[in-house]
Amino acid sequence: MHKIELRRRPIGALSRLLPPEQAASFEAAATKAAQELGGRVIWNVSSTATGGGVAEMLHNLLGYFLDAGVETRWLVIDADEQFFATTKHLHNAIHGLGDGDFTKKDHKHYDKVMARNPVQDLVGRDDIVLLHDPQTAGLVEPIGSKGASVAWRSHIGLDTRTVASTRAWEFLRPYVEPADALVFSRRQYVPSWADDRKLWLIPPSIDPLSAKNRELSPAECRAVLADTGLPLDERLVVQVSRWDRLKDMPGVMEGFRRADPPADVHLVLAGPAVAGVTDDPEGAEVFAECQAARAGLPEQIRDRVHLASIPMDDTERNAMIINALQRQAAVIVQKSLAEGFGLTVTEAMWKGKPVIASAVGGIRDQIHSERTGLLVSSPADLDEFADVLRRLLYDDILAARMGLAAHERVRELYLDDRQLTRSASLFEALTPLLAR
Repeated sequence: MHKIELRRRPIGALSRLLPPEQAASFEAAATKAAQELGGRVIWNVSSTATGGGVAEMLHNLLGYFLDAGVETRWLVIDADEQFFATTKHLHNAIHGLGDGDFTKKDHKHYDKVMARNPVQDLVGRDDIVLLHDPQTAGLVEPIGSKGASVAWRSHIGLDTRTVASTRAWEFLRPYVEPADALVFSRRQYVPSWADDRKLWLIPPSIDPLSAKNRELSPAECRAVLADTGLPLDERLVVQVSRWDRLKDMPGVMEGFRRADPPADVHLVLAGPAVAGVTDDPEGAEVFAECQAARAGLPEQIRDRVHLASIPMDDTERNAMIINALQRQAAVIVQKSLAEGFGLTVTEAMWKGKPVIASAVGGIRDQIHSERTGLLVSSPADLDEFADVLRRLLYDDILAARMGLAAHERVRELYLDDRQLTRSASLFEALTPLLAR
């Protein structure tokens, strides 16, 4: 395991973007957290520091905790390909994919990797540890046995249970059940065996001041994207996501074809360079599938479909490219088959863009269809997706109205002030447990 360096992020700068009453509540929560948590260390443990929404969120959110005066540290576990293959299997099964069949060998190797990451040796008795997602679940008991308070957070889930998801949660149950708190993004994701007395619901959020979300002028956007080879003088339909089968990029391409878009409209599917995402062993395979799907499109459509692999060696540059690409877009889509929350939707809404997204998971919390975006009721229905896309491409007034409403919804509910306030309440609630 290794430590991630954190940088302070100024609470005052974020506060100035909020309505007065919301800003006052945020600043009061930050002051209270510093008082209540003084002398304790808040640890976060995850599987990667790059390449996903959770990692990006932690960089920003923990910086605000530091500025509030709360001592905060972040560790990333070390693991091998076999471990990440198992946890990817867990990730897919929780979303209802695959059979969810895990062997004794899977459990044994998972336990072996957890033992190679003795976080408990660094954590003090008065500390609080927040573990993120299935990759860290096996650390709950070792850390708790040293007297620290432990919360486990799942950023993923499925609205309805399947055989695969039930098996995945049964794999995780003995690891996470002893935690002092269980944190989920939505109530629907909570497994039936979870103790309601330990339950916290905390939706994720975005930092509007980060490189990915800060304001960029049209000229700045074009400068950032100048060497990408993308058709910046055309209207762009954009989806930003990992190269993951749950994001259904082949379905986006086929739906784009069925929409028969005007000749000045191009589709951009953008994701991280697959070598830069260490905890997702399927990325390269899915990217190759997307290349094959693009090659199978009719030539007149294929020439207007672009697969953008965004470098991961410079996280600031990566974030700026995504920011510029989203701001350059005429329409942003997220046609996921399943989605824990969908921070790419939040990002697009914050930028005032009209969004078309599947009515799954946390996307349904963010988008009120016909008001703050348009929802595709059945993610696998490509004709429905095509119809909705065609509608936005031909109605500029509707697109502009939805973009404005989307921006205000994110300001109210999904900026980092909300998550910091709720997380601080969680940590404060865990503090009395340290006197056990």
